[in-house]
Amino acid sequence: MSFTPDQLMAAQKANVETLFDLTNKAFEGVEKLVELNLQVARASLSEVAETTKAALSVKDAQELLALQASLLQPSAEKAASYSRHVYDILAGTQAEVTKATEGTMADVQKKMMAAVDTAIKNAPAGTENAAALMKSAVAAANNAYESVHKAAKQAADVAESNFQAMTSSAVKASQAASRAKRAA
Repeated sequence: MSFTPDQLMAAQKANVETLFDLTNKAFEGVEKLVELNLQVARASLSEVAETTKAALSVKDAQELLALQASLLQPSAEKAASYSRHVYDILAGTQAEVTKATEGTMADVQKKMMAAVDTAIKNAPAGTENAAALMKSAVAAANNAYESVHKAAKQAADVAESNFQAMTSSAVKASQAASRAKRAA
């Protein structure tokens, strides 16, 4: 099971291309996060100016409590929205990296099986058991990878579901607290 220099160069070139592709995907995710944070900073600055003006125009404690209550719910909803955006960016970036990695792994698995098959065909007589054992080990490794990948995907799906439920609960609690303050 030997490789020619051309095969090694081609494999190295493919690995470098994959590395740069993954790096670009990571940078795209970082760019999206930076853009989101800049938007949030701009909006926050504008809101702080409006809130400050409103607070300075308050005439009594009742008006101040009403202003405070009116700010509570939107803040919680904005925080939940921000968290959803961050999660969406991270999940999207992770999905792209996973897709690229899966493609590379499928190619590696295919090449490994081809190399094993070639080695088995060229093996000397009497080594059939060792060749079968080698092929079985490669197949077991591929199955283990698939199992781990499926388990990781299921864990990510559960985490996403829990995140969505937590965000929804936080917004509902904020809304309930806001209504309770208004009623009081």
